[in-house]
Amino acid sequence: MYDMTNPKLRDDELDEAPLDPAAQRLQVKLRRLLLGSSLIMFLGFVAVFAAIIYKINEPSDDEGVIFAETIVLPEPLDIRSVNLSDGVLTLVGGQGGATVLVFVDAQSGEVLGTSRVLSR
Repeated sequence: MYDMTNPKLRDDELDEAPLDPAAQRLQVKLRRLLLGSSLIMFLGFVAVFAAIIYKINEPSDDEGVIFAETIVLPEPLDIRSVNLSDGVLTLVGGQGGATVLVFVDAQSGEVLGTSRVLSR
């Protein structure tokens, strides 16, 4: 009997029958299955955290790029945004009512090409 003044259960009050051998084997199998599943889940978490830490600490490709001090554009351009990708600067700007993309080599400052975007 459970007594609130003495919360410890006494062994003689627990009338559990011992497990039969088949139930014990099943219990051992279930424990092994639980251990295996838990180990696989833990390894999955470790792999995910390792990938996150690797991506955070991975050096950027653009760190070694030496930028040109001066870029001479063939025509005046009202620059709206600049993007750097694989050593190529992409300048987006307005010129005469149209949007213009200018592709520039980041190291030499040489204009690689321009594209005009017109709306119809």
